[in-house]
Amino acid sequence: MMNSAQDLAEEYLRLGGRRLLVMDDNILSTKSWEADPPEAETFWNREIEILAPRRRSEVMSFLPSINVT
Repeated sequence: MMNSAQDLAEEYLRLGGRRLLVMDDNILSTKSWEADPPEAETFWNREIEILAPRRRSEVMSFLPSINVT
């Protein structure tokens, strides 16, 4: 069982997940221009989407970002 936010994000990306982190005024969300492969979509829905908002944001913070810093 994975429990760290980083582990969840890494597994999602390993499965081919394509969501990218968007940070706007410290509000985290994701953006995707291409659909996730089925395995990544299932993993997101079963393991990440169900998390409390703060925990889900923690996982999203480990996704590649479209924001230039």
